[in-house]
Amino acid sequence: MSDLTVEMVQRGRGPSTEEAARRLGVAREIRSAREKLTSQTGLERAFDHELLRHYAQYRAGAGIPLVLFAVTLATAATFWIAPVVAALWALGAILMITLNTTLSRSFLRADAATIPLARWRNRFLIGEVLQSLSWSAMIGLGTTGGWTFALFGLVIAAAVSTMLAATVPVAAVAALVPLVLATASLAACSKGMEALLLVLMAAGAQLFFLGLARRLYASTVGALRSRAEKDAVFGELEQAKANSDEARRRAEEANLAKSRFLATMSHELRTPLNAILGFSEVMKNEVFGIHTAPSYREYSNDIHDSGMHLLNLINEILDLSRIEAGRYELNEEAVQLAHIVEECRHMMGLRAKAKNQTFHDLVDGSLPRLWADERALRQIVLNLLSNAVKFTPPGGEIWLKVGWTASGGQYVSVKDSGPGIPEDELGTVMSSFGRGSLAIKTAEQGSGLGLPIVKGLVELHGGQFQLSSRPREGTEVIVTLPASRVMDTLPPVDVGADAFVPARNAFNRAA
Repeated sequence: MSDLTVEMVQRGRGPSTEEAARRLGVAREIRSAREKLTSQTGLERAFDHELLRHYAQYRAGAGIPLVLFAVTLATAATFWIAPVVAALWALGAILMITLNTTLSRSFLRADAATIPLARWRNRFLIGEVLQSLSWSAMIGLGTTGGWTFALFGLVIAAAVSTMLAATVPVAAVAALVPLVLATASLAACSKGMEALLLVLMAAGAQLFFLGLARRLYASTVGALRSRAEKDAVFGELEQAKANSDEARRRAEEANLAKSRFLATMSHELRTPLNAILGFSEVMKNEVFGIHTAPSYREYSNDIHDSGMHLLNLINEILDLSRIEAGRYELNEEAVQLAHIVEECRHMMGLRAKAKNQTFHDLVDGSLPRLWADERALRQIVLNLLSNAVKFTPPGGEIWLKVGWTASGGQYVSVKDSGPGIPEDELGTVMSSFGRGSLAIKTAEQGSGLGLPIVKGLVELHGGQFQLSSRPREGTEVIVTLPASRVMDTLPPVDVGADAFVPARNAFNRAA
């Protein structure tokens, strides 16, 4: 059977981050392709409506300026033609402007979900052709001596029409064709090479306006794509936030269920376990008489030792669960770190002596007291020393240091001469129930909770935990407690003069 890897577990829990991103990208491409297939412009269907909406907005907003432009041209044309003819031309141009403006406003008022885009595109196309034909009627000035004025009027009309219809390229071309033809027809009214060149330059300028309209169309499409991508990202973020909230809710429910389970099982396990420990201790001490068979005493010792190991494991699991849930309460008081370390070293001395290990103490006994939880500090030091004794080979050495930090805090350092931990296993040994390859090979007894508990207790005190190790060079763990917990650095408590009044009155009464 193949070994279970982290990747296999991750796949069992769900798709990886890369796989989820790939699936999201494929889904987005499929959705975009489907939109393009249902569109008539080769873009996404939502872009079709947006481009037409931009066109309608431009046309609706340009109604009044175009009317003023037509009136201005008609007024100037009275220098070459009769005012009645100029007024009729202006009336026709204003009617076409009004038609396009009305169509644009009707489109903007229509429901975007049910509007027939193809039909409205054809309507705008016809309106642009009629509008351009009304502007092209200015070629009549060419036979009356006003061909130059008509030429520049057609150029201005071409510029305005192509810019307004830029977001609908077909309409822009339809608006420009009659104007280009009208401009080319003025060549028949021109006299001389200079006039002919002027007509050609005007026609070239009109074609240049078509290129500018194309660039404006490309810019508009790019802006729409950017906005669509931004909206898609916002939608994905909202969905991810919803998924995250749901996952957090489930995690909280699972954590609550775990806490209830541990609270129930700790009681259910400790009750029979206490009986096992008590009876096995009575049996191994032969309180009621010597065992008939000597093996029974050995079995009693094994039962008692196994029960103690199970009890310690239960206590470690409960401590770790309380730390992770943020429910571990610190009973803080003034404690002497050097004394706690010395007591723990004395407790581990018998185990170290059995393995012929040597302790090197470098403890500063003049350190001031700390404001901390004595039980937690004792558990921290015992776990570190237990690991050092456990993994240091017989005849090895263990260095124990206690002193000041550069920032004014206090530290505890435990270093051994053991085989060390490979760099790729440091994360494993710091995880819950994680054990390195050395512990597995040597079958050292342990649950893999010692270092996570130490790290959690240190962080509850606002300190820092540092683990450094290299193969064949040993392992060193440094626990640092902040300067704010050193009693000498704590600020004095200002209780005020009123706080001494009750005490003084009580003293006077007693006197």
